[in-house]
Amino acid sequence: MFPRLPRRPLLAAALALALPGLAAAQFPSRAITLVVPFAPGGIADVTARAVAEVMAKNLGQPIVVDNRPSAGSIVATQAVIGSKPDGHTLLLISNGHAVSAGLFKKLPYDTVKDLAPVSTLGFFDLALVVDHGSRYTSVAQLMQQAKASPGQIKLGTIAVGSTQHLAAKLFETDSGAEFLIVPYKTSPAVLMAVRSGEVDVALEITGPVIPQLSGGGLKALAVTSSQRNPALPDIPTLQQSGIANYNVSSWNAIAAPAGTPPAVIERLNRAIREAIASPALVEKLQKMGMRLQAGSPEQASALLAGDIKRWTDVIRKAKIEVE
Repeated sequence: MFPRLPRRPLLAAALALALPGLAAAQFPSRAITLVVPFAPGGIADVTARAVAEVMAKNLGQPIVVDNRPSAGSIVATQAVIGSKPDGHTLLLISNGHAVSAGLFKKLPYDTVKDLAPVSTLGFFDLALVVDHGSRYTSVAQLMQQAKASPGQIKLGTIAVGSTQHLAAKLFETDSGAEFLIVPYKTSPAVLMAVRSGEVDVALEITGPVIPQLSGGGLKALAVTSSQRNPALPDIPTLQQSGIANYNVSSWNAIAAPAGTPPAVIERLNRAIREAIASPALVEKLQKMGMRLQAGSPEQASALLAGDIKRWTDVIRKAKIEVE
């Protein structure tokens, strides 16, 4: 006859197994905070708020956007990583997180191990633009001149180490041309420089570029992703313009702290997919040049890890000093 086991240890063990599932079933039980590592009003902030509004309706709880801008998105990321991993504190992540992993000698966290990506929200292409009166009318024409006069054509981007700046460095590598890359502090400064003739061409995210393209102040020679942008269907990609394999997009995604229960991640992922499928949301964000695209947690994790390796290699080859 088997000895009778005490009931309390068995009960405790059963509760320990049941609690994560119970917590997930009750999720969300209160308001969710979405920490955004950018200032209010920018394209990432607008995207976060638009998606959060639809997600909140699907989840039945409000989502409060908390803007915490800082260099490298470090402050916002630390705040989320240090929070309870129950799905009630989330982080807007971007390719900027991948860039920071290669741009800083040491971060106060492990970007891959300490975050649990839930899903991508969408991708922002960059556009190669010139002033409306520029003599350059195609990428082929620009490349011909750049190769004939190495380092003479001025290419404007925002700050050293930004996605735009690294995309310009990669553009040099993939095209075999040499430009004089001129960094500016802000996107408006870059666009003003190309309009005034201070630089010959610029690489900038499509969001701030589209209004000037529509108004006729600028003209686009190409977009940087592997497919044409829905907001600019008549503009070819750099691949279509002869720069084989060139494919650069800025992206946004939502992540939770590592250790968040899989069932909670799955529920959040479903809410994001439902939000991304909203026709009103698609219409609003596509006008800003965003290609909405949700995915699985595994796909988002692979994108983050892959971009960390990619941009770390670009930073090393460009000999950019890490901070």
